[in-house]
Amino acid sequence: MIGNLALRLYSFFTSLSRLFVYGLLRHRMGKGKEDVVRWAERRGRPSMSRPEGPLVWVHGASVGETISILPIVDRILAEGVNVLITSGTVTSARLLDRRLPPGAYHQYLPMDVPLYMQRFFNHWRPDLGLIAESELWPNMLMAAAKRQIPVVLINARMSERSYRRWKRFGRIARSLMARLDLCLAQSDEDARRLSELGAPRVTVTGNLKFDVPAPPADHAKVAALEGLIAGRTVWIAASTHPGEEQAILETHRALSGQIPQLLTFIAPRHPQRGGPISDAALAMGITCGRRSQRALPTEEVGLYVVDTIGEMGLFYRVCPLAFMGGSLINHGGQNPIEPAKLGTAILHGPHVHNFVDTYSRLDLDQGAQEISLETLTETVGELLGNPAKMREMSRTASQVILSLSGAADRTMSEIAPFLVRMHIESR
Repeated sequence: MIGNLALRLYSFFTSLSRLFVYGLLRHRMGKGKEDVVRWAERRGRPSMSRPEGPLVWVHGASVGETISILPIVDRILAEGVNVLITSGTVTSARLLDRRLPPGAYHQYLPMDVPLYMQRFFNHWRPDLGLIAESELWPNMLMAAAKRQIPVVLINARMSERSYRRWKRFGRIARSLMARLDLCLAQSDEDARRLSELGAPRVTVTGNLKFDVPAPPADHAKVAALEGLIAGRTVWIAASTHPGEEQAILETHRALSGQIPQLLTFIAPRHPQRGGPISDAALAMGITCGRRSQRALPTEEVGLYVVDTIGEMGLFYRVCPLAFMGGSLINHGGQNPIEPAKLGTAILHGPHVHNFVDTYSRLDLDQGAQEISLETLTETVGELLGNPAKMREMSRTASQVILSLSGAADRTMSEIAPFLVRMHIESR
């Protein structure tokens, strides 16, 4: 009772906030955080027509979640069902523009305002909703429940921090979770936390990210890059954040005196940081090139900034060693699965709580290695001087990731009854 009342109050106050949300969207658009051409989608106004026939709506908040749901999207499309994918970031939309399979459509998820959600559901009329990980917006779930649209939380996760936060609002959490029809958790711990918060029918299916194909790369571009860097010692710092990038630059400067023709790639998590990183490198006397400015990693370039989107498949393929960012600061780490699938040895810092199970398994089997700010330079230098050890780490990492796959098949088995019912009702 109290939980439902709180949700109704949330709906009421967010209805009153439309002018504020409109202003917020305009502000974000000015900062490049919203799509200038398609920002009406964030207000529930569609930019395309609904396809005929059954439609499954799949939502992933940002790049990581969006990539993880692609194996499910492929399998649903193979059953002759249209798929609408929604996400909330410009970066994820750009990625999907390149990787979206035929028969699937992308729209931005509306902001969680009742009118915006009504517009969205009235137009798209999905027969089933699949929400990735933990993107539980109250008005979204209430609008789906009102229209009797089944909603399944897939690849569901609930960190200890999020669990404690939700626990303080136990009745609200229970009312919100009650609007889910099924919850497919990544791990036993995720399942336990979600069950305690009131999620119904919780089943462990594993992490879909292990089933995502390695990021693609054009063979001609790979060959061209390999030709440019032939004979050089190369490594990459991937998905880096402020607080880590200076350490990467210092590591490069220290090792360049020991390793002739050292080439360091640095790919910031947010590509707009390419300029500040380049400026910092030049201030340290490091010759630098930026991918976004169409520079090439020629012989005179020591540090190459990969400040573009969707090219990690190219750079992982030519680098035997990768440091995964977001882990030397208290951010939670970045996903190591992509470099592991592409034969790259992996280094990471101590802060990997976003992927703790994956990193624990990789570290245990020696497919990855934890380092600190103090040991970064020494460890990178040791590994770059020991190609055999890097190859062994990369082989082990690939085997670990392969052993953890299978979540896509288990997820499809669990949602099969919903798909069968869709086909029956469409006839």
